[in-house]
Amino acid sequence: MKRIFGAKNNKEPPPSIQDASDRINKRGESVEDKVKRLDAELCKYKDQIKRTRPGPAQEAIKARAMRVLKQKKMYEGQRDMLYNQTFNLDQVSFAAEGLKDAQQTMTALKSANKELKGMMKTVKIQDIDNLQDEMMDLMDVSSEIQDSLGRSYNVPDDIDEDDLMGELDALEADMGNETEADGVPSYLQPDKEPDLDEELDLPPPPPGRTTTGPQPERSAQAEDEWGLPAVPRASLRG
Repeated sequence: MKRIFGAKNNKEPPPSIQDASDRINKRGESVEDKVKRLDAELCKYKDQIKRTRPGPAQEAIKARAMRVLKQKKMYEGQRDMLYNQTFNLDQVSFAAEGLKDAQQTMTALKSANKELKGMMKTVKIQDIDNLQDEMMDLMDVSSEIQDSLGRSYNVPDDIDEDDLMGELDALEADMGNETEADGVPSYLQPDKEPDLDEELDLPPPPPGRTTTGPQPERSAQAEDEWGLPAVPRASLRG
């Protein structure tokens, strides 16, 4: 079958822009070396023309120098053409790299856009606004609760500055009355001993008897050896 239809030829891939640019740069360097070599040869012919007298010898040197100059011009034209081709390839390469960068940027933007859309489905601005409103309501309720718990009971709210000054003057007067006795307040003075006669309200003693006079002494009672009252012997006999 291969003899009839022939074998399939494996074609090489086309050269890239970078490969073509490298190849042209090598050719340009080669042509540049030739131009430099011709310049050196022209300088040598120039020195020879200066040293020789006008005549057939000088004309022959001039003819050779003219031939070398034509070669130089040809190589310079090729060099300029190669440099132009390299410049064009660089522009195309820059454009291609720019397009690749743009493609990568577009791919990244599409991926980011898809992710953002998926995230936006789970996060809604209305839900955030409702949550903020609920938080504000809860904070207001919390403030009202704290104010209610911090209220004082049976404390008049209509006390003005005149009432305050009057209360302070009354306290000052009370403190002045308490400190009149020896400059010591009443609550710091010692307590007085109570009068039992006044508290019991006893009747006065009969005339001729006074409780303050000397009392008759009782007869001394005999005591036994143990210090107890002695028992009369008559009682023991009976």
